[in-house]
Amino acid sequence: MAKEEPPSVSRDLQELQRKLGLLLESFQNNSKVVAFMKSPVGRFLDRHPFLALTVLMFVTMSAIPVGFFLLIVVLTSLGALMGAILLEGLVISVCGLSLLCVLCGLGFVSFALSGIAMMSYVVVSCLMSYWFAPRPPAQQNANIDGQLTMKFTESEKLGL
Repeated sequence: MAKEEPPSVSRDLQELQRKLGLLLESFQNNSKVVAFMKSPVGRFLDRHPFLALTVLMFVTMSAIPVGFFLLIVVLTSLGALMGAILLEGLVISVCGLSLLCVLCGLGFVSFALSGIAMMSYVVVSCLMSYWFAPRPPAQQNANIDGQLTMKFTESEKLGL
C-alpha cells in the first residue's frame, strides 16, 4: 500500500512553485533582460535552449581560469616593466596554451553537464507529472478490475 502525502507537503510545493514563478517573472521583466532578449543573440539563444545552457555553464566555469590568466598577464607585464621581456613572452605563451587546454576541457565538460541537466529535467518532469497527475476514482477501479481480468485469463491459458 502506498502512503498518501500529507496535505501540508502539497501546499508547501504550491507555495514554492508560486514563489519561483514570482522570481522568474521579476527576472524576465528586468529591462536589461528584455533588451538582451530582443537582440539577435537573445532571440537565437531563446530558440536554442540547450546551446544557451551550454554557453552559460561554459562562461561560469571558465571565469576562474580566465581570471588566473589575466592575473598572470598583469604580473608578468609588471615584470616586463622591470626588464624581463623574454620571460614575459615565455610565460604568456605557456599560460595561453594552458588556458586554451583548460577552456577546451571546460567546453567539453559544460556540454556534457548541459546534456545531463537537460536529460534529468525531462526525466524528473515526466516522473513528477506521472506521480502528481490527478486520477479520477472510476479510472482507478477500472484499472484494478482490468488487472484482475488479465490475471484470470492468464491462469485459464495456463490451465489452472
